[in-house]
Amino acid sequence: MVVILSDGWDRGDPELLEGEVARLARCAHRLVWLNPLKASEGYEPLVRGMKTALPHVDLFCAGNTIDSLARLASLMESGFARRGPWTAGAGA
Repeated sequence: MVVILSDGWDRGDPELLEGEVARLARCAHRLVWLNPLKASEGYEPLVRGMKTALPHVDLFCAGNTIDSLARLASLMESGFARRGPWTAGAGA
């Protein structure tokens, strides 16, 4: 499992980012993106970096508190890290 903690405000080449995130998604069992901004009311992933990465991400969650990290740990314990079909449940 690869976990990225980022606000997605990438300023580089979107084609390079897309290629690298796609590569990570192929190499990892799961690709998780924790974004501290996602916890904000009304947040939408509109910045170029997030829009580029999201098609390759298995789980997109807030990453702004210890509780959000604890929810990720619970998902990992529940078998989320294993390859195969997954439907995001509580805490996603």
